[in-house]
Amino acid sequence: MANFPRYAIYYTAAAGSVLDRFGGSLLGYDAHSGDDLPFPDGLPSDWRDLTQDPRKYGFHATLKAPIALADGKAEAQLAAACELFADLARPVPVIQPVVDSISGFIAVIPAEPSAELEVLAAEATKAFDTFRAPLSPEDRARRNPDKLTPRQRDYLDHWGYPYVFEEFRFHMTLTGRLPAERREQVVAMLRERFVATGIGRLAIDAIALCRQETANSRFRVIGRWQLQE
Repeated sequence: MANFPRYAIYYTAAAGSVLDRFGGSLLGYDAHSGDDLPFPDGLPSDWRDLTQDPRKYGFHATLKAPIALADGKAEAQLAAACELFADLARPVPVIQPVVDSISGFIAVIPAEPSAELEVLAAEATKAFDTFRAPLSPEDRARRNPDKLTPRQRDYLDHWGYPYVFEEFRFHMTLTGRLPAERREQVVAMLRERFVATGIGRLAIDAIALCRQETANSRFRVIGRWQLQE
């Protein structure tokens, strides 16, 4: 069983920004305040069920997947490491965000691959790994290692998460995994809503430290740092 609290390093939009309001309202949860949010009008009647899984995590993109802290590590130390990481000069990735299906769920993703974004994610994977407690057998089993590729299993065992480095795909999830027959309609609906926000480019210019208190809790932002160029 996983130890708690758990922590994750995410990209989150600034609190109250257009992107933050877009994603938070569709998930029905504000990860900055911890508040429930009303869904916008015009969504499918089962929208709460369709967004149940991503609601737990808040509107985000993963840079370092959820971890329990290793023995001898403390939250304050992890927060200090986040500040140091953000202060390192590096190119700030800029993407053209679009809504599309990825592995059966709907998310905001880059229209084109970004080498700078892949570097940022790889650096985060490495920089915070000393804070990670080893995976328990139960946690490893929950990742369904038999369904992973050999490389993904290697990454799971070495980094605690299978989708790092070449396997990394930036995505800000808007739904759980949908039946194939529903994806096209939901993608079209969410694309229309996203285009209406007017967001044509997105700078991945911050990292957020998020905490999950218990297995039944939602992740909440407890710190956010702007990346330095």
